[in-house]
Amino acid sequence: MTVSSLAAPAQAEARPDRPGATELRLAAFAAHRRARFPLGPLTLFGGPSGSGKTGALRAYEALARLGGGAPLGEVFPDPASCVPERARPDAQRRRGFRIGCTVDGPEGPVRLDVAVQAEPELRIVGERLTAGGLTLLETALRDPGRRVVQAAWHTAGSSTVTRGPLPDDRLGTALLPLRVAGRTDGERRVLAAAEQMVVALRSVYACDPSPRRMRAAAPLGAGRLLRGCDNLAEVLWRTRSECGHRYAHLVTAVRAGCAGPVTDVLAEPLGDGTVRALLDRGDGVRTHLGLLGDGELRYLALALALLTGPGVLEVDPAGEVPAALQTLTVLADGLDRGLDVRQAGELVRLAARMCERGHIRLVGAVGDVVRVREVPGVTVVDLTP
Repeated sequence: MTVSSLAAPAQAEARPDRPGATELRLAAFAAHRRARFPLGPLTLFGGPSGSGKTGALRAYEALARLGGGAPLGEVFPDPASCVPERARPDAQRRRGFRIGCTVDGPEGPVRLDVAVQAEPELRIVGERLTAGGLTLLETALRDPGRRVVQAAWHTAGSSTVTRGPLPDDRLGTALLPLRVAGRTDGERRVLAAAEQMVVALRSVYACDPSPRRMRAAAPLGAGRLLRGCDNLAEVLWRTRSECGHRYAHLVTAVRAGCAGPVTDVLAEPLGDGTVRALLDRGDGVRTHLGLLGDGELRYLALALALLTGPGVLEVDPAGEVPAALQTLTVLADGLDRGLDVRQAGELVRLAARMCERGHIRLVGAVGDVVRVREVPGVTVVDLTP
């Protein structure tokens, strides 16, 4: 594995106001063993098929969903597929995997590591939250017959730690605000670190545009872009009137990535409660998006995701934290799938410009790292053996 970054040199910076993941760890997950991946504002995993790009993004999304409070069974519907292929069961027939990440922010680097038992029963068997060399939360499975783990969190009051049970199918870090009162400096430190981790993980949007579904007219609804971008036309209908400045940037991006002239990107109602999307070619010529190629549709959808925000994407950010203190992270497996060299280059350059502003991050996987390696601001993780 090789890692490269062409981020511009900078002077010493203060602690970031917006929490963001700076490292992904897969101690034992699918094809990865003892792997540590650096994450920047724009990170692209590259390598041949089977090198583990999808697995890395899958682990990141799993941590995000656990941070949002999702139960373990929803996050890992097929947990056996996450266990390293050569992992052997122990005397109790147990097999599992381990994932973790580090999030930097106002509280400094905060580290989370999670051990999951996949067989014979799916459960979290261990979790550790640390910051500044101090263990703030630690859980362990003490009694396999009970569906709880024993947790201990930092208190630094009359007692060094507080102990209590937590469910074995939820991330303990996400539950701490419900269990810790914040009466001591130690408890407040635990809560601040847990909040930083959860805010960074919850603000994640996985985007995998499906051209086949995007070609159909979309019913009018909430106007939040779905994971597969099925409702692209509906979101275009909504966003055109909400932010003319960003929409103008979208039109510019589409013009750079789609064949033929493009003067505008439109959505029109069909009279039956649905809308369809069109490219205005000028001189009265309009092209229905259903006639575009797969690459053009994926390019358009990913550009839209990068140019919008949490209110438009189907993501559940931390409502108790001001938007100015959050960063949306877009996960895009197969970022360059179906795109030609020109489209892939334009999309990565657009991502670099958006990520530089600080309100959005992108973690993606590409099949060819050569054509993106030279884009300034990109952290490339090359998984080529």
